[in-house]
Formats: sequence, structure tokens, C-alpha cells
Amino acid sequence: MSTTSLPRRTLGRDGLAVSAIGLGCMGMSDFYGPSEEAANLAVLNHALDIGVNFLDTADMYGVGENERLLAKVLKTRRDEVVLATKFGNVRAPNGDFLGIDGRPEYVLAACDASLQRLGVDHIDLYYQHRVDPKVPIEDTVGAMKRLVEAGKVRHLGLSEASAATIRRAAAVHPIAALQTEYSLWTRDVEDEILPTCRELGIGFVAYSPLGRGFLTGAIPSAETLPESDWRRHNPRFQGDNAERNRALVEAVSGIARARGRTPAQLALAWLLHRGEDIVPIPGTRKASRLDENAQAALIDLSTEELARIDEVLARFEVAGTRYPAASMSSVNV
Repeated sequence: MSTTSLPRRTLGRDGLAVSAIGLGCMGMSDFYGPSEEAANLAVLNHALDIGVNFLDTADMYGVGENERLLAKVLKTRRDEVVLATKFGNVRAPNGDFLGIDGRPEYVLAACDASLQRLGVDHIDLYYQHRVDPKVPIEDTVGAMKRLVEAGKVRHLGLSEASAATIRRAAAVHPIAALQTEYSLWTRDVEDEILPTCRELGIGFVAYSPLGRGFLTGAIPSAETLPESDWRRHNPRFQGDNAERNRALVEAVSGIARARGRTPAQLALAWLLHRGEDIVPIPGTRKASRLDENAQAALIDLSTEELARIDEVLARFEVAGTRYPAASMSSVNV
């Protein structure tokens, strides 16, 4: 795939143009078991080579290590990258989770720390990673607005915010994107959140668009994952839930095979067909998977194929919540 063949999409009303499929970088530094830096750097550079210019990280990934990893690519290729990072999930140096912080003074300090780790003078899209229920969203976004005014940030985003929170935030400053989980097996945003984004002209960045790998069909069970892989604790990967969810994957895989595509490509193409304002950001640590995912941006699904997918989704009920109970309290806030 050449750099000119990957379509672009626009997030928000202020013209933030990104590749139709981005790259979620979290798994290169955290949560999905050990990885090799050289391989990760090769994937990051390959992403830019093929036109995947939208790179997504956060200060909490690897407790800053993911931003430092990206810095090694940004040092020579900054102009090719639409750079997104996040603040708000606070971790101790040993990785322990300390809570969510949306205080204005923390926003400003977190941004400066990210800029230093990334080795850049501005962030293209700066998200609040999780909403802090202890701090009015107006105060948090007010501080984020000051970062825009200072030239440190170009566009603002939220993640896992409720429709009501999105409205309040957008009244303070234009929001370019909401990043929230959305995929074939996570569709609750369609009820209220996605319509709210569209009403307000906010783009939608879909994280975990491949169900953390489950929707690819490549994970037979949680037991096959590394001991340090947090998906072992995800309810949808466990026991009877995984068995029931595998039926959905097999049904979708059948549609993909009939088209000569992989399950991952079908899952991503389906998301892209949900609206021109949607940009999935699948993660990977393999160049071959990156190529596979990027090709999904070129797939045109027919009305009949979309209807078959809808029929499958109506027939199979997803088993298990998308996070363990403790983490579910911080989504849709």
C-alpha cells in the first residue's frame, strides 16, 4: 500500500485530518505482555510509510515509556504524524493505579511532562483519558483550552465521557474527538453518545475496534495469553463468556471468508461504514497485521453484506462486560 492510497477523514469541525485507520500504540509498552523495542519502532515507521499517520498514545502507557518510544520516531518524522496523547489516569512509578485527576493544575503539568517525553513542542490531539467525577468538566476543559491558547495543543478530545459531559465540555471549547470503545461487540455508544457527537460536530475515535484481538479469531482462550497480559482478567475472555463470544466471531469470520477478507478487516470495514466521522485505531506489534488492518480502509461493503452482519449481531448476544467491575465505574462518566 502506498502512502497516497489510504483515505483521510476529518475529526471535528476545525479540520483535523487523519488517516482513516490509525494506530493504537498502548500494547507496545503495556498490558499485552512483553515486547521488543526494535520491532515496535519498525512497526511505527512502517505505519508512516504506508500512510497510517494517526498515532495514539497516553502518559499512563508503560508509565511514560510509550511516549518515550514514540519520541524516537518523532525525532525525525514529526511532520508526518498526527500525534494524540492523553492525561488523567495517574500511575505510580511502579505502575500502580493511583486514580483519576482532572484538576486544572494537573492538566497543565501533565501536558508539559508529555511534551518533554515525546520531545515535541505541541500535541495535535490532547485527550482527557477518563473523566474525573470530583472535578467539574468545565474546569478541566478550561485548563485544556489554555493549553491550546499557549500553542502546546492543537485540538482537544475526551475519552469515555457521557453524552451530558460531552455537551458541557463542548460549551467551553470545541471538542475534536471522543475516543471510546466501539466494535462489533461493543455498540452501546450508538444509543446516545454517537448521536450527541454528531449533533455537536465531534469526530469519533474507536479504540479496541478488534475487541482487544478477540474479534480476529486469533485468541482461542485467555489461557493462551502471556501471564502478564491483562486480558486474562477481562470478563469477555473468560470461561463460558469466551465460549459464547466465539460463536459471534465464527459467524463474522464466515462473512469475511466469503469476501476473501480476514475477520479483522471485516470488523474494521464495518466500523468505517458506520459513518465518515469514525476512525478506528487498532493496535498491533506486527507490520503484517498493520498492513492487513490498513487494507480495511479500502473495502467497500455492499448493502447485502452489511445486512448480513446486522443479522449476525442481532443473533449473538455478547457475554461479559468490557472491563472488570472496578474499571467499569470510570466509563461513560
